[in-house]
Order: sequence, then structure tokens, then C-alpha cells
Amino acid sequence: MTFTGEGGDVVNGRARVATRLVGVDAARGLALVGMIAVHVTPSVEPDGGTAAVHLLASGRAAALFALLAGVGLALASGGTSPPRGVSLRRMWRATAIRAVVLMCVGFGVGLLDSGVAVILVYYGALFIVALPFLGLRARTLFPLAAVWALVAPVVTHLLRLDVPPGPGSSPTFASLADPLALLSELFVTGYYPVIPWMAYMLAGLGVGRLALRTRRVAGWLFAGGAGLAALTYLLSWSLLHMGVMERLVEAGVGAHPTSRPFTDAVLDTSFYGTSPTTSWWWLTVVSPHTSTPFDLLHTIGTSAAVLGLALLVERWWRGALAPLAAMGSMTFTLYTLHVVLLATAIPGELDYSWLFHILVALAVAVPWRRHIGRGPLEALTASLARTVREPSSAGRRSLQ
Repeated sequence: MTFTGEGGDVVNGRARVATRLVGVDAARGLALVGMIAVHVTPSVEPDGGTAAVHLLASGRAAALFALLAGVGLALASGGTSPPRGVSLRRMWRATAIRAVVLMCVGFGVGLLDSGVAVILVYYGALFIVALPFLGLRARTLFPLAAVWALVAPVVTHLLRLDVPPGPGSSPTFASLADPLALLSELFVTGYYPVIPWMAYMLAGLGVGRLALRTRRVAGWLFAGGAGLAALTYLLSWSLLHMGVMERLVEAGVGAHPTSRPFTDAVLDTSFYGTSPTTSWWWLTVVSPHTSTPFDLLHTIGTSAAVLGLALLVERWWRGALAPLAAMGSMTFTLYTLHVVLLATAIPGELDYSWLFHILVALAVAVPWRRHIGRGPLEALTASLARTVREPSSAGRRSLQ
């Protein structure tokens, strides 16, 4: 989600948006559009093929959302200059408050019959786990993210060997009655398991510590991200055609849920958060929402490429990104509204539901951003975070 401090702000309804990184907002807006489309449109065409929007966005849109969370957190905490001392401690408190707000809203909308695997509670947990890493620089964060992406899936595979496959329903306030089960779902078995998904947060924090306003960095993000995405996809595809597919067919998926029979098109099949544990060979697939090393590295690559491209377009044609950037500046509000509308006024079964959801998001975001500023949930979160991040006026006077 988006938070204050990302290279600009709004004062008295008038934007100092010229200083914001519009490319970051636009990339976040694109992630929201992708998630809306995946939530609403069927994953399989009538002819049995995978729907085009799912080929493009399934797994990748949510990963982009998560990586940009790290970028936003880095920008809010000093950008290229990580916080230290008192500033770092204030940032810890502010981030914790934001996490609590995200989780509370997530628990609430999780009660709705929307059919969506609500990401907000997982998102809040990611912010909590990210606290120890806020003071690190890019040169530390990038190697850490790479190691995390390789090791965390192995750890969670081991942890899931003797537990029923997830992910279950979206967490709600009722989930708090069984905290151990909730933690297991959030961190290991859920739709967006925090242990492997921290690779996105760490990579995003590293990206946010770079000089994102420079053409060189934007170009390297685009080229390097595209290269990483292509390499991991081709390597996974090659392994499948070198005998791994036969091993997967032999092992099967057990009771693990899938969006379609994996033998039809395993690399296009969503596995709802984690890979099956029937074989270690499952860790070689790059399929959406498997949280394998290949999936994590591939989607880190696609996310970096999208962000790099958006930053380059910002330099050439800033105005073209304005609608997406408006949406991306208030994704907490718009994502929550999207879930509410799915459960009430615009259900997914409605013809052209995806289009209506995107049009509503645009109709809210563009004028709101232009005339008011922060989205309502963003403003609430920023206000609460400010109370713990900034000393009170009385406190400031006592220090003078």
C-alpha cells in the first residue's frame, strides 16, 4: 500500500506531487489493476486455455504489490539514507502502527463474502517482520533478498510436511481466538505466506534505497529485472522438459488446491500460495503463487522490470501515467473498496465486472488525488503513524 513520505506529499489539498515518484505510484496502480482483473475474471477460457489476463498478471500483480511495499517503506524512511538512532526508532513505531491498521482493516473485510483472498493482514505482518531491516542499505538488502528467496521456500516446505495444506479462508477477527493457527497460516500455509514473501519486502527495500530518479537506475531495474524473470522462467521450463515433469506427475499434488489440473499447463496453474509437499521437485516450478525459489525470483524480476519501465516512462511522458499514478497513490483505500464492492454492489459474476471495478477506482482516485490528496485510509494511517513518529509540540518545546 502507499504511505506518506514517498517523495512528496499533499498540503491543504494542493499537491506537492511534482516531487513524488510518479513511476512508483503508476507501478502500484498497475499492480492494483492486475489484482482486480485476476480476482474477477475466469482463469480458464472455454476452450481450456489459460485466460490472457491470468497469463500476464496471476502471481505477478500480487508480487509487484509486495515489492512496492518495500519500496514505499524505504522511501518513507529516508530513501537512499537509511534512518539511524532516534529516527530509526520513530520509524519502527510508525511502521508498527501502519501494520496494525492494515491488519485491522484486513480482518474486517475478510468477513465479507467477496471470494477474494484478502492480502491486507499478510501485508501488515510483512511490515512487522520488516522492522529489523529498515536501517540497512541496498548493498546489504539485495544479497539478503536473494538468499532469502532461495532458502525460505526450503524452510517452509519442511514446515508444511506434517500439516494440512492451506490456505483456508481469509483471516478475520475470529482468527484471533486461535493465535497459533493464525500465525501458521500467515507465515507458512496461507495465500501470501510471510516467510517466503519477505523476499519481496527485502528486495523492495533495496530498490527503494537506490537513486530512483536517475535514468541509469531505472534502466538497470528494467533490464536487470527482465533478464532475471526470463532466466528463471526458462530454467524452470527446461527442468520440466528434462524429466522433472514426469516426477511431478508421479508425485501428484496430494490434497493441495490448484486452479486447474496441473498436468494441463503447470507453469500457468495457480497453487494458492504454496507448492505441494509431495515432492521436493515442486520447488523447481515457476508457477503462480507457489512461493518456490523460481517463483519468487521470477516475480521479483518482473516487478523490478515494471517499476523500471514506469520510471523511464515518467521521464519521457509523465502525463501518460497520471491515471495509474492517482490509483497507485491510494491503493489501501481502493483495494478495500474493491473487496467491499465484490461482496455487495459489483459481484464478480456480473458481466464486465472487472471493467466496472477499474472504472470505479479511476472515478474515485483521479478527482480525489487532484482535489483532496491522500486517500481516506491512507490519511487515517498517516495521522496515527505521525502521533508516534513525531514529538509533540510540548515535547519539542521542552527540548529547546
